[in-house]
Formats: sequence, C-alpha cells, structure tokens
Amino acid sequence: MAEGGSSALATGSAGAAFRSRDFRLYQSARLMVILGAEAQSVAVAWQVYQITHSALDLGLTGLALFLPGLFFMLAAGHAADRYDKRKIILCCYGLQAVCTAVLLWLSLSDWALKNGRVWPIYAVLVGIGLGRAFSGPAASAMLPSLVPKDHFVNAVTWGATVYQTANMSGPAVGGLLFTLPLMGVLTRWKGAPLVYVFTLAMLMGFITLVGMIRTPMVRGEKKAFSMRTVLAGLEYVWRTKLLLGSISLDLFAVMLGGAVALLPIFATDILHAGPRGLGLLRAMPSVGALAVSLTMVVRPIKQRAGALMLTCVGIFGAATVVFGLSKSMWVSLVALVVVGASDMVSVVIRSSMLQLATPPEMRGRVSAVNWLFVGASNEFGEFESGVTAQWWGAVPAVVIGGIGSLVVTAAAAGLFPDLRRADALTADALTGAERELSVAEPVD
Repeated sequence: MAEGGSSALATGSAGAAFRSRDFRLYQSARLMVILGAEAQSVAVAWQVYQITHSALDLGLTGLALFLPGLFFMLAAGHAADRYDKRKIILCCYGLQAVCTAVLLWLSLSDWALKNGRVWPIYAVLVGIGLGRAFSGPAASAMLPSLVPKDHFVNAVTWGATVYQTANMSGPAVGGLLFTLPLMGVLTRWKGAPLVYVFTLAMLMGFITLVGMIRTPMVRGEKKAFSMRTVLAGLEYVWRTKLLLGSISLDLFAVMLGGAVALLPIFATDILHAGPRGLGLLRAMPSVGALAVSLTMVVRPIKQRAGALMLTCVGIFGAATVVFGLSKSMWVSLVALVVVGASDMVSVVIRSSMLQLATPPEMRGRVSAVNWLFVGASNEFGEFESGVTAQWWGAVPAVVIGGIGSLVVTAAAAGLFPDLRRADALTADALTGAERELSVAEPVD
C-alpha cells in the first residue's frame, strides 16, 4: 500500500474497499472462520459448565486462550514485520484446525465428561491461543496492504462489520447445532461434536481463501531477533500517547465490563433460557455492533473521534450495569445490544488510529501490542469475570465491572488529552501531534 498523507476519508462509495479482489477474499475467509470460532465457543463453554458447574472454570477457558499471547505476542509482532504475513496466518490457522479436530475427538469419546476432567479442553484452548497469538498481529498488519490508503478507514469499518456479522450469527448457529436432533447412527454426533465439525469446515474454507491472496506483503528490514527490536512496538506505543490512551482505555474498560464468560450462568441460573438462550445472548452484542458498523459505512466518523470514543465506552459501562441487574430476558437482550453498539464505535476508532498513526515497518509489532492488550481485555477479562463471580456471585461481578468501566473512562479522559482532542481519522490528523517523535528502529 502506498503511504502518504492524503485523507483516508476521501470520497468514494460505501463499498470502496471491496474493489480489491484480495480484500474480498480475506473478508470472506474471516466471515467463515469467525462464524466457526464463535459457534465453537458456545460448545466449549457449555461442555465446561456441564462438567464443572463452576464460574471459575468458565473463566479459566479465557485464561487458557490468553496465556500464549501473554508470552509470545511481542515475538509474534517481530515475526509479522520480518516474514510473509500470509504464510504466518496459514500456519496458525492450520494449528487451530488440528486443535479443533482434537476437541472433536474428545467430544466423541466423551472421556472428559465421564471422568469429570476439564484439563484436556484447557490444553487444546492453549494451542488455539498460540495460533491466535501469531496470526493476530500478522492479520492486522496485512490489512493496509490489501486496499489503497484512501480506502483504509472504509476497510476497517467493513472488517468490523464482517466480524460482527459472524459474531452475531456464530453463537446462534452454535446453539442451534448443539441442540439439533439427530437419529440413528448420527446420535453420537449430537451436541458438541456437530459444532466442532462445522468449525473444522469453516477453518478449511478460511485456509483455502487466504491461500488465494496474491497481494505482495510489505515487510520491514530483516533485523536480527533481539529484545530491542521485539520491544520496539511497545516503546512506540508508550511514546505515542494517542495510541497508549486508546489501547489502555479498551484494556481496562472491556476487561472490567466484559460479561461474556458468565453468560452460561445467566442463561442457566438467572434467565432460565437454556443452550438456545445462551446462543441468543451471545449474539445480541453483535446485533448492536452490526447495526452501528453498517451506519458508519454510509456515514463515517469525520470529526471528534476521540471524544466520541470516550462517550461510547462510558455507554458500554452503563449498559453492562443494566444487564447485570436485569432478570428479564428482553431487558438483558436490549442491554447487550447497546453494549455491542457502543463497543463497535470504539473498535473502529481504535483500529483506525492504530494503523494510521503507525509507520508500515512497525505495524506488526505495534499490532502485537494492541493484540496483547485486546487479548487481556477479552480472554483475561473472562478469567477476571470468573474469579469475581466465584467470590461475589455473577450479578455483583457484572455490576461492579460495569461501574469500573465508567471510572476508567473518566480517568482516561483526564490522563490522555491527546485522545480526548483527536479529531479526524486521517494519517495527517493523527500523526501531526507526534511529528517530533522519532519512529526510527532501535539500533542493534
């Protein structure tokens, strides 16, 4: 992708990014693989809760996915800047396909459920987390290469739309497949095995489509592996307060306010909705996010992006409190729609800031820092939710977490004035305040 200062909001159609063949291939692949992953998450959560009936064990599923990223994410960013990003992605999703096949075998053998042992599922989730740790930075850094720079914000918005479409449909598909009646010889495939077969098929489709991408990948200089080169992305984020503020806000607000790990408890013990209700609850944040992302495709954010991001994170925290207090299925569904809608605005703004304010040779490592923070807010946030629910109960854990998100938003508004004052989502506007900073690589 050519780099320059021209506006990322240049006039064009709402579907400008889809003029690129490789962007179309990549988003089609993402739609499939996220659909499969979200369906799989429903099956895993339901199996774990069936075996243990423990909020803490539900939270540990998130920790198992997060830990590989904690240890390997910065090295993954260095790899994304040094090697072919497409090949890294293919290898990582090949690993995830193997892990899904193991989950399928565990379900068919019924060994874990019969013996009341959940550790094999955690072990497989660690393998999936390892694949995500290396594929995340590579995929994020690859996106700018797939579209012209003037279409980048449009590409980010469509990418978020595709994600939310799959995120909305995946849990519902997972819940439907989990409860689909099967007869005869197919009975043993009922429930989780059928979901894992679906996920495996989606992974194979993803690998096929990504393998068809032909856009040359931008690579940084092949410097030797060292702590200075690996930590260069972290140093850049620390010096660029706009990025530090946006990533930190997402980390703490979502980590505290996330209630996804506890949805099986709400579906079972509070709302009495069963597996299909769980799938519906998991889908609602994506319904809100999808509606907002489609709106932003037609009416992109043109000014006061920072203030809008802070406002929406505050709404996210307030809606989380409402969900935690609700005992009505309808109120809970509406609250989760608002949670997803407000979070989507924050995601598009943060993702655009991340790429537009970062030089191309650093995108892999800066994306790794972002993925580490996002992983902490999502997967580690699930662990935090499980721990607090074990201590206080599911409802107090969600309510206190939502209040914590509101406090974090207020603190970020005061601590990061660059974020609060951020205006247009263009390279010139976002990097203007950072011109005096050197973005050169550390000298080995």
